[in-house]
Amino acid sequence: MNLHVAPVIVVPLTTTIRQYPSRVEVQLRGKRGQAALDQIRAVDRTRLVKNLGAVPKAVADEIAGVLIEMFQRQ
Repeated sequence: MNLHVAPVIVVPLTTTIRQYPSRVEVQLRGKRGQAALDQIRAVDRTRLVKNLGAVPKAVADEIAGVLIEMFQRQ
């Protein structure tokens, strides 16, 4: 989706570990942290200064699963 629209959907990463169901453990560039799925936002593409990397497919799949669960809850 991010390839076709001006704003980009991002998930902030944090090194503050919280035991929230909306957080997924990640390791990026040698640092341990979490993807804060409870803080998803859209930002203008011009605010993205550099690409820090990508999470492994297994982590991306876990993030997708948590997002599906978050949006299915009633």
